[in-house]
Amino acid sequence: MFSGSIVALITPFSENAIDEAALARLVRFHLDNGTKALVPVGTTGEAPTLARREHERVIEVVVQEAGGQVPVIAGAGSYDAAQAISHTNHAAAAGADAALHVMGYYNRPNQEGIYQHFKALDAATELPLIVYNIPPRAVIDILPETMARLASLPNVVGVKDSTCDLSRPLKEKLLIEGDFCFLTGEDQTAVAYNANGGQGCISVTANVAPALCAQMQDACARKKFQLARDIQLKLMPLHQALFLEPSPAGVKYACSLLGLCEPKCRLPMVDLTETTKAAIKEAMRGLELL
Repeated sequence: MFSGSIVALITPFSENAIDEAALARLVRFHLDNGTKALVPVGTTGEAPTLARREHERVIEVVVQEAGGQVPVIAGAGSYDAAQAISHTNHAAAAGADAALHVMGYYNRPNQEGIYQHFKALDAATELPLIVYNIPPRAVIDILPETMARLASLPNVVGVKDSTCDLSRPLKEKLLIEGDFCFLTGEDQTAVAYNANGGQGCISVTANVAPALCAQMQDACARKKFQLARDIQLKLMPLHQALFLEPSPAGVKYACSLLGLCEPKCRLPMVDLTETTKAAIKEAMRGLELL
């Protein structure tokens, strides 16, 4: 259902309010450069810092600007099942094509709790659901056996895998029957993940270099992994530079250099050091983005 280069979209701010004009500009930038789907209000979109109406408005603007040209996978996750359901219902009403749900941060449920959370979500919507598994941020890991249980739910259609375990798609494929989207959330290992059965990446770097990320994913889809590795090698300095300091400060600064938005993040994210800014500029110049 979802594949290729999918962007974990930043949320642009101006005077500490959502910059809707810049957000629309970002969507058009991706439509013009081969991005296959848009993910607003996820981690890179600073969702935890957004008021409820801001969260909803970002989804509405992205859906409207995308105009059905590419799918919109709305961030809707919460450790509170009721809030996650509410976010999902709004995403569906706004016209999103799917919802992305992180699970487990702060309250650390066990595997049965994870399953019951997604079972409640599944029962409350007909919107396709993507499970976001990110143990480094969420503390808990959704184990392959649990992922297989989730995949058996009617509306759970895929995973955004940020486990950094490149064997994970193989382990899960042994347990999951039928179609299931295997998407990585790790830019630096995107080619290797695809070689092990993945179909795409929900990417931070695609905010800055969408055409190159799309070309790399297209090469993987065509089984041209040498070409994909060559593109990935070119992208590595940018991947690394964007995460020298906590994200999304790096990617927002990079997008500001492209004239797409202001570099501002909301607290607790702070401005980059001059050293990191210089590294990002150098990486972008190496890719002829500047």
